[in-house]
Amino acid sequence: MAENFHQPTRMCISCRERGLQSDLFRLCCVDGELSSFAGIGRSFYLCKTCLDDGKKLSKALMRQCRSNKREQLMNKLKEIITDDR
Repeated sequence: MAENFHQPTRMCISCRERGLQSDLFRLCCVDGELSSFAGIGRSFYLCKTCLDDGKKLSKALMRQCRSNKREQLMNKLKEIITDDR
């Protein structure tokens, strides 16, 4: 008898595609600053394919963090992604 394990799916804020939670990057914004999710507060997800589409991604981050500091958000995202890999 095969057991059917539930794998949570989440939505990417940039492309709105659903994917497995384990395949997405989980981030959060605290006071307009982007950071890795630390277990407290609201978070959001980004898929790996959207990390290559800078314009669409920056708009989604600005909307999510309620900030208009596009370059700061993108630089922080690059820093977080390179630290996580």
